[in-house]
Amino acid sequence: MWVGCSPTPLRRSRITAALQRLRLAGRRVTDARCRIRPVQPADLPALVAIERIAFTDPWSRGDFDDCLKAGMHVLVAEDGGIVGYVVGRALLDQGEILNLGVTLPARRRGIGAALVRRLLAVFSTAGVREAFLEVRESNFAAQRLYQSFGFHDVGRRNRY
Repeated sequence: MWVGCSPTPLRRSRITAALQRLRLAGRRVTDARCRIRPVQPADLPALVAIERIAFTDPWSRGDFDDCLKAGMHVLVAEDGGIVGYVVGRALLDQGEILNLGVTLPARRRGIGAALVRRLLAVFSTAGVREAFLEVRESNFAAQRLYQSFGFHDVGRRNRY
């Protein structure tokens, strides 16, 4: 498993720059035309459904309930329904991206990037200066996504 870390320190200006970054053609980084908002308890069945499709070891409804009870940051992307989510937590000046999932038909449209961007903005507002995450070594798409935000490999966990 690849353990990633954001650039140190994570500064508001870097987050703001990521929000405004343009592609060479002048379009915004994401093509996603979705609304990102905090999760509501009624959204949890959709998150569990995405989780079951996206992961071989999916989180349960109870896992998502626990995140809400613990006050973690859970954001959803809507585009005619919930098409993705991100879960993160902040503690003092460190943040951690715990989970990110996007429906199969909505992948490769910038929704994951939009969710990460928004979570990093939430982290920045909360005073987070450094963020961490874990990615399976075989998940090259996720590694590329996180690297585009400046995350880099800081270690490996055996038998993850």
